[in-house]
Amino acid sequence: MDIAPLNEKTGYVRWMKRQGLPIHVGHGMADLRTLEVAPYERMGGNAAFVHLHGMQGITGGYIGEIPAGGALKPERHLYEEVICVLNGQGATEIWDDHGHKKMFEWGKWSLFAPPLNTTHRLVNGSREPVRFLAVTTAPLAFDIYRDENFVFNCSYSFSDRFFGEENYFEVGKKRYMAGMINIWETNFIPDIKSATLENLEVKGAGLRLSQFEMSGNSLIGHLGEWPVGKYHKAHYHAPGAIILGLQSAGYVLLWHKQLGIHPYTDGREDKVIEVQWGEGSIYCPPGDWFHQHFNTGKEPARHLAVRYGSRIHPLGFKVSHQKTDDDVFRGVDEGGWMIEYKDEDPEIRKRYQAALQANGVTV
Repeated sequence: MDIAPLNEKTGYVRWMKRQGLPIHVGHGMADLRTLEVAPYERMGGNAAFVHLHGMQGITGGYIGEIPAGGALKPERHLYEEVICVLNGQGATEIWDDHGHKKMFEWGKWSLFAPPLNTTHRLVNGSREPVRFLAVTTAPLAFDIYRDENFVFNCSYSFSDRFFGEENYFEVGKKRYMAGMINIWETNFIPDIKSATLENLEVKGAGLRLSQFEMSGNSLIGHLGEWPVGKYHKAHYHAPGAIILGLQSAGYVLLWHKQLGIHPYTDGREDKVIEVQWGEGSIYCPPGDWFHQHFNTGKEPARHLAVRYGSRIHPLGFKVSHQKTDDDVFRGVDEGGWMIEYKDEDPEIRKRYQAALQANGVTV
């Protein structure tokens, strides 16, 4: 149940270390906006890698910084990428090998995904440096190909993902239910803090959640929000889901499912990991670890999750051990991956109530 350190043998870790950038390792980081970065010649700005234990070799992440009034170098790559702007404003240019070119503007908390292997360039329209988080499937690409030149310089265009469509980077209007979750097909979200979400109380009291499908990716995600004095039901799933705090503050509890559903009353408190979160923080639950998100702030909590789990382009390793697409929404007593409130460890609510009282918040 221990988390392994960086595996020096994998193609991704070897490549990452060759870049000479800071590599921030842990279960989570308090604020990506203040994380140490360093000049990165290949990108043309500053950067740092974020290597969370729960990524487990299937997702990667980095912080990028665009100089004030400047732009990054154009790049293309054979891995999927989802970008969240942490501050500032600017624009992205995207083009393919067929002569199609698009440009769209973004601001703080915008979210987008350059289509696979399109050339793209990020331009800073601010007087201050722009910082962004990028979540990628680079570990899979580098572990398989082990050839940096191929990953970054392959000339193939995936025309089924992008072919110069007129409204490609406009906000998508197609929303629908798939199983128990609301799907939103959109290649651009201008402000993830104000985006409209749908009710999904099966996963937590007052929870609203929408899953976005973006740029033909298998790497997608969701936006979730829950009220003051509320918390999610504990649940587990596959590894690689990166969670970014957008609003309010709180903590998340993490423990391996082998510890059972009552880790405190069963005397295994020392195996439970608590990570504090707030605006700009990041954490990543390892695969098959129960995790439970708590809002201790005085405003509704909202977070962004970037993960695998596309309902349009699913990956075999993600769904092969599931009975249904909605296992994460079914209680463990029904063979699912979620602990209902009535079945959770009583100590969890007791400690949450104490945390709320300390902050002057009513449960």
